[in-house]
Formats: sequence, C-alpha cells, structure tokens
Amino acid sequence: MKERVILINVLKTPINPEHVAMQQEEFEQLVQTAGGEVTETIVQKRDQIDPKTLIGSGKVAEIKQRIAATDSELVIFYQSLSPSQNRNLQDMLDVPVIDRIQLILDIFSMHAKTKEAKLQVALAQKKYLLPRIQGLGTVLSRLGGGIGTRGPGETKLETDRRVIHNEINQIERDLKQVAANRVLNRKKRADSQLFRVGLFGYTNAGKSTIINGLAQADTYEKDELFATLSPLTRTYALDNHFKLSLTDTVGVIQDLPPMLIDAFHSTLEESMAVDLLLVVIDASSPYADRHQQVIDEILDDMAISHIPKCYIYNKMDQVVGMTDLAISQTNGLKISAKNAEDLVRLNAFIVDQIKAQYTLIERSVDAKDIGNWLSFADRVYIDKMAYDETTNRYHIVAYSPNELIHHLLP
Repeated sequence: MKERVILINVLKTPINPEHVAMQQEEFEQLVQTAGGEVTETIVQKRDQIDPKTLIGSGKVAEIKQRIAATDSELVIFYQSLSPSQNRNLQDMLDVPVIDRIQLILDIFSMHAKTKEAKLQVALAQKKYLLPRIQGLGTVLSRLGGGIGTRGPGETKLETDRRVIHNEINQIERDLKQVAANRVLNRKKRADSQLFRVGLFGYTNAGKSTIINGLAQADTYEKDELFATLSPLTRTYALDNHFKLSLTDTVGVIQDLPPMLIDAFHSTLEESMAVDLLLVVIDASSPYADRHQQVIDEILDDMAISHIPKCYIYNKMDQVVGMTDLAISQTNGLKISAKNAEDLVRLNAFIVDQIKAQYTLIERSVDAKDIGNWLSFADRVYIDKMAYDETTNRYHIVAYSPNELIHHLLP
C-alpha cells in the first residue's frame, strides 16, 4: 500500500508562477517515484522564515488538521529543514517529517546499482542524517520502514556518532579508490583517440533510451525520476567502421541541493571528458524551456563551456500543442528516441558535429597504401572512398583529428 503524503512548499515573494508550477509537478513526481501517494499539497507564502518551524505555529496547526482529515502518514517539505526544525515539526505534528533532500536520497538509494553509486548514496545519507539522528527517531522506528528510511544510511543511526564518523571516513577512502579507477578508465578512452560523446540533461528526458537505441546498451529505462544513477559508457561503430564512445550521466532537476551534486561529482566529471556534449531536453514537458535554463546554469557552474554543445529535443512524438518549441540560438535536433528513423537522423547529426571538429582531408591514394588508411577507420571518419581501375588508386574524402593526420599523409 502506498504511503499517504502531504507536501509543504514555502514560497518567498516575489513568486514566479511558472517556476512554482514546475516545482510542484517535480515534487509530486518525486513522491510517486519513491512509492508514495500525495493526498494534499499546501503552499505558504512568507516574507520571513520561522526559525523554529519554518512555517509558523498557525500553519502547523492547520497542517495537523489536514493530516487527520486525509489520513496522511508523512509530511515532506520542499525546503531543507534544519535538525531543530525537523524535531519541532515532528513533535507538533505527531507524524514523521522529512524534507526534499531526504526524499531524493531515498530515491537514490532505490536506484543505486553499482558499487560507486551505492557508496555515494551511503556517504550522502550519513552526512545528511548525522546531525538529525535525535529528531529522526520517529521516522526510523516506523514498522516496515517507508519513504525516507531506505538504504545504507538508516541501519546504524542510533549508534555512537563516533562510529558513524568512522564509517563516513571509510566510505570516502573507498570512493577515492573508485574515483582513481574511473580516472584511469577515462585516460584509456582518451588514449584510444575515439570520438567521445556525452549525454547530459534533465532526469527522465530520455538519455537512457538514446544510449540504448544508438549503442544497444541495454541500460535501465523507466518513466520516473532518477531511473539511472551511474554513468554508463558504451562504444559503437557506424557503417563505415568509425567508432564513438557514448556516455550517459545522472540526470538533474531544478534546485538540486549542493550536497547531492557533491555526492555525484565524479559521475558529473564524466561529462567533462568528452568531445561533444548532447544536452537532452524532454520536448513534451510544458517546462522544456525552464529545463534547458536549469541545465545551462549547471553546465556553467561546472566550467565546461569549452566543450561543443548541442541540444537534442526528445519525445517529440508526445508533444501536443507546442509547435514552436525553441531550438535556442545554437545547434539543435528534434527527435523521438524510440523512432528508428530519428536515431538515424541523430547519428547523422553527430557525424556533422564530428566533421566540424575534425580536419578535412581529400587525397588520391595508391591501392597499395589503402591498408594504412583502413587501419585508422575507427578513428578517422572516412566519408567517401572510390576506386579508379584505370589508375589503381582510391579517391578518399575523410575527416581526421589533428593528432592522426601525420599517420595518413606522406
């Protein structure tokens, strides 16, 4: 049975209605992803935050009435709660109270499959919950658990704080080793001189569908937030044997807490070690433009503006009444990643970006030398190769990274 949840969102003036609507929709989607059922959403506008309860005693009394009326079992705040606010609210409402950060951590715990993702989630949970141990006793003692109690962060929270600090230190050491292995793997990919493409974008925009369609990656796909957490890199070849490495990274949402970005820093670093960044936007979302703005802000913070960037507007098959979706002022392509013809168009779009970065070479090559060219076919994009029987030569049109040109030309 789904846990019945009341959502609280405290808004400071001035208010952007579109921003608030997007907040509310994502907030509800997070609860649904975690397995809860939203019984009611309460929005409060405040100029000043109440230091004891965030919302003030009058609003607390109102929420307590709504809990009884809707038979709700849990209250979740959009805003981050301090440890004292969390304790005060639970004492006054007589039900467990968590905030959006803990809700997201709960979802991360559900979806963490790899060793690195599990370590990152465990570290974030322990760091977040450590100062809140006393106030979370009600949450952690619920029979059968529930939203906000999943994962590696919950089992020893009632033990000595020193033990938890030791666990945090051990996880950080383990993550350093995993990060070192990831750096080594990135170096190997860079040394291979393959063209590297990174997928980045809002959660649930369809990045996993794209990598599955292009590279037959067989990664997890589901219509929910944060369905995949771990970076996935796959290599695939085009018809002319040119190879690409394609990396899918964890998705983002607006107001992503800094501690969660820190937790997946090494994951986001995968987006920095690419030659082309494909920013995937869910075109069917009424907030597509805002999604793009959020992503651009995060990319600016990551200081990777030097990487060529293109926008892929996905889920066009689900777009209704949005005929003039902005393609921005930069390169962009509208597709449906579940459409085979659109995947062909996407590959052609990527090839155009490769050509723009590589150097054009047009040569007449003696047949005896063609083997050398073919040995680089996985890293040099051979656009045309025509054989002339009368001269026993090949006419080649190719695009090469600069570091390989000297291997091709006499």
